[in-house]
Amino acid sequence: MNHDDDYAPQSAYATGLAGRCPRCGEGHLFSSFLTVAPSCEVCGLDLKFADSGDGPAVFVMLLAGFIVVGAALFVEVRYEPPMWVHLIIFLPLALVVCLGMLRPLKGVLVALQYRNKAEQGRLED
Repeated sequence: MNHDDDYAPQSAYATGLAGRCPRCGEGHLFSSFLTVAPSCEVCGLDLKFADSGDGPAVFVMLLAGFIVVGAALFVEVRYEPPMWVHLIIFLPLALVVCLGMLRPLKGVLVALQYRNKAEQGRLED
């Protein structure tokens, strides 16, 4: 019996961004900031399959770099502030943007792994 049939299909994006179980949409996906829980406390889904690797970090670096560097360049061209102003504004901004996007993107990638039944590649005999 497939337990996935007992649950309505969940949006990988909605459950991932909310940090919820990709099968039932109710249980917590994370046990701490970036640690995936061993299983869902509501439906019992074993979350050991979840391995997003470096994917979330790569997406965060690309998006945050675009946002923060773009803002820093705009401020530099428009106002020409001293370097210490850039440090005071854009170092905390980079930290907030990176940490703010990391968990939701990891949740989305784990939920997409579940929905697409992604597994580690194996060579056929």
